[in-house]
Amino acid sequence: MSGVIEHVDVSVPVRTAYDQWTQFEEFPHFMEGVQEVRQMSDTMTHWTVEIAGVKREFDAEITEQLPDERVAWKSTGGTQQAGVVTFHRLDEDNTRVTLQMDFEPHGVVEQAGDKLGVVDRRTKGDLERFKQFIERRGQETGAWRGSVDRPQP
Repeated sequence: MSGVIEHVDVSVPVRTAYDQWTQFEEFPHFMEGVQEVRQMSDTMTHWTVEIAGVKREFDAEITEQLPDERVAWKSTGGTQQAGVVTFHRLDEDNTRVTLQMDFEPHGVVEQAGDKLGVVDRRTKGDLERFKQFIERRGQETGAWRGSVDRPQP
């Protein structure tokens, strides 16, 4: 497994940043390579991505969700990945968004891209585009304020 950790400071309150992040179907607006995300249920999403000319589809389950704090997920077959995004209140109008993700690169192209830091750069770029997206709007496009409890071991 490989991993990446990146963060970005956004000039919006923590609630606004969190609420926007819960709008998974908006991800193609700021995540490079993400063609579509469909919300199947409160805890299941279906992703269509294209990376280096390779198209993949997979499902991801939200394994933990605490409003204004964190959203964690893991894939449920196919592409192996898991991650968490956390929201840290810096002050009334500023939030640090931190994304941590672990993934299994497939094939020579993905393994080479991982070793060359492509995933790190893409993740940083995605967070920068999220910053521009939410700051330009000044408000979220929607919100889901429900909680998903962490699974018990």
